[in-house]
Amino acid sequence: MNEHAARAYGNQQVNTASPAKMVFMLYEKTISCLQEAIYAVEKRDIQARCNANCRAQEIIAHLANTLDMKQGGQIAANLESIYSFSLIRLMDVDRHNNAEAAREVIDLLSPLRDSWARLSEKSESELRQAIQVAQDTQNSSTYKSPPSDTNGSFETDDKPTKPGVSISA
Repeated sequence: MNEHAARAYGNQQVNTASPAKMVFMLYEKTISCLQEAIYAVEKRDIQARCNANCRAQEIIAHLANTLDMKQGGQIAANLESIYSFSLIRLMDVDRHNNAEAAREVIDLLSPLRDSWARLSEKSESELRQAIQVAQDTQNSSTYKSPPSDTNGSFETDDKPTKPGVSISA
């Protein structure tokens, strides 16, 4: 397939994709860019590494900027944490020529990509039902604030090194 035909096919896929499919495609492209960056680090191709890593960062920033914090609640907050952590780690890819940082972000994003792949295969009515269940679960959950000392600052020994998604009912 020539380049023009491949581009037209890609545009057609985007134009006809459901929102869930588009999010899946963004994760897929991000991971592909990070794999290119890793390959470029191994080949000592600074320009290719920078191009691929910058493209991955642009996509992650787009995903972060399109989060609906009001409607997404704790899930959106968790995703924002993952995206922020990912962007910080990806700075090390270029700053220190660090392929391991890209691998770490791939490990974080792959389960999200897989989840969106499964969601993109569902019908519109199944998606609406799943969203309703998630919202009902989120609305019925009670939030307990962490213990604080007398001046209102929070004390904890738990210092997570990576963000994670934790959904509890």
